[in-house]
Amino acid sequence: MSTVDLLLHADAASGLSSGQPLPTLEAAIVLANDIRSLLFPRLWLATDEATLHAVAGVICQRAEAQLQQQIRIALEHKQSTGIRLHKEPQDDLHETAAHLTTKFFSLLPHLQILLQADIQAAFDRDPAAKTPDEIIACYPGIQAILVYRIAHALLETGVPYLPRILSEWAHGETGIDIHPGARIGASFFIDHGTGVVVGETCVIGASVTLYQGVTLGAWSFPRDEDGRLIRGTQRHPTLEDGVTVYSNATVLGGTTVVGAGSLIGSSVTLSRSIPPNTIVTIEKPSLQFREAG
Repeated sequence: MSTVDLLLHADAASGLSSGQPLPTLEAAIVLANDIRSLLFPRLWLATDEATLHAVAGVICQRAEAQLQQQIRIALEHKQSTGIRLHKEPQDDLHETAAHLTTKFFSLLPHLQILLQADIQAAFDRDPAAKTPDEIIACYPGIQAILVYRIAHALLETGVPYLPRILSEWAHGETGIDIHPGARIGASFFIDHGTGVVVGETCVIGASVTLYQGVTLGAWSFPRDEDGRLIRGTQRHPTLEDGVTVYSNATVLGGTTVVGAGSLIGSSVTLSRSIPPNTIVTIEKPSLQFREAG
């Protein structure tokens, strides 16, 4: 038996695969880049003002066709698992894919407004930023937030698989892990960003700033009487408006609420709620100096 035969036989015997294809990462990346171009057309579309509308129209048609195809593939795979989507409005998957595509594209003007606020927040809070265009093109935090907002809109629309595919791609590209299920308000800023983790059930208000290495995580994973993970409950913290969390801080737990305007200092681990306008720091260790040698 050849290696290919062995692999195919083992795959079939494992029962792990439904046999239906999934949306591809390559298609998801093309789609994300096309949507980015539509959200910031004057920056990403190399054309003059006279032809901008026509070029954007072509990209929009291409993105709609690509998204509809990938949604249909995702729905077919989901159906093959025997799980019916609770947001699935029709039984015909082609019609459902078209409906979800139209619904998602209707959200793009709102995403554009949110992202413009995110970019302005980065410009206002980072003295190293020279122009908003530099932020859009260069800042990993904005790249991660852009993909998050696309992925979150897809998830809210009812699209399976694609939101996680996109968010994990952005994680690999930027080192910033934002689950598409998190709910994040406007004017969100991630400075530097490497190692930031935002969990699935996080609720983040407006004008929140996170620095590198911040984890907004779960304190524990509750299980039912049969030992299975309980899903669908809030496991991750809530950060109210205007909160700042500095580098390498960790905030844990679904009942943990960080009150509006609070500041969490570097390297703090917090697992209980704090009222608004609270500063939480750890006592600095004393430094000792001696002559070398």
